[in-house]
Amino acid sequence: MMRNGPNTSIEIYEGFNKSSKEGETMGLPRPFELALHEGTRTDRLGGTAICGFNSKGAVGAIAVDRIIKAFDLEQLGSVLSDSFPAMALVRGRRPQHPVRIYQGDDLGAFVSDIPFPEEYNLAFGETVLKWFQDGRFERLIVVDGLVLPSFGEEERDRLFGVSSTDSGRAALDELGIECVEHGVVPGITGYLLAEADRLGVEVIALIPPVNPMFPDARAAILALEAISDLIKKEIPLSELAEKAVEIEERVRDVFASLPPALPEPKTSDDEDDPMIL
Repeated sequence: MMRNGPNTSIEIYEGFNKSSKEGETMGLPRPFELALHEGTRTDRLGGTAICGFNSKGAVGAIAVDRIIKAFDLEQLGSVLSDSFPAMALVRGRRPQHPVRIYQGDDLGAFVSDIPFPEEYNLAFGETVLKWFQDGRFERLIVVDGLVLPSFGEEERDRLFGVSSTDSGRAALDELGIECVEHGVVPGITGYLLAEADRLGVEVIALIPPVNPMFPDARAAILALEAISDLIKKEIPLSELAEKAVEIEERVRDVFASLPPALPEPKTSDDEDDPMIL
């Protein structure tokens, strides 16, 4: 039990404030602490865990937020660290920590609503795995975005998938999702996939191409449609689709109002340098 003032206390989710012997030996960072909220139920653990971070195009955070609302998941706790920025995100008049976990019947969710530096990736990866294991989940679905060198309408309907197990890869094939045959998956998602392969647990990553210039709700919809098929539960998406159109229209208006960018004139020294275009 961690004290939080003279008359209140925060219950620490079992295992989150302890690092494993294996992790210490390997030099991995300790997982962040997870404080349970007063009066929350812990008897509905298990099922499918879904995780999303505010990274490329915010696609993971958008997708998980939609799942939380669609299934009215209960907030179980918040992820805390003295290295996090001190802030409260106010949503629907309610102040919340930026990194939270939720639970419903056979469904759990882990979401971060703000971006973090890359040096936090390993600690977040360990935190998600600890939450997954202590929550007795059967599989983990991670939603992340992919920034392609060129991004056009032809990329809009593509969705890539990677899984740590044969059964997960078979499920992706059955849904017609493009499985990555060769490549590198960076960041928290890549770490979760690699560790899941080592530990023998099932992690499925859904990775749509995104526009990194704005919150990409259209890409999140692609991932949510796949999640709906994987968990065999309908996820209402009409409201999110309307928001996606609104976001894109606002972004187009902003870009249309910008003056055209002109290249800076080259100096004589630039013209002699073959490395400068």
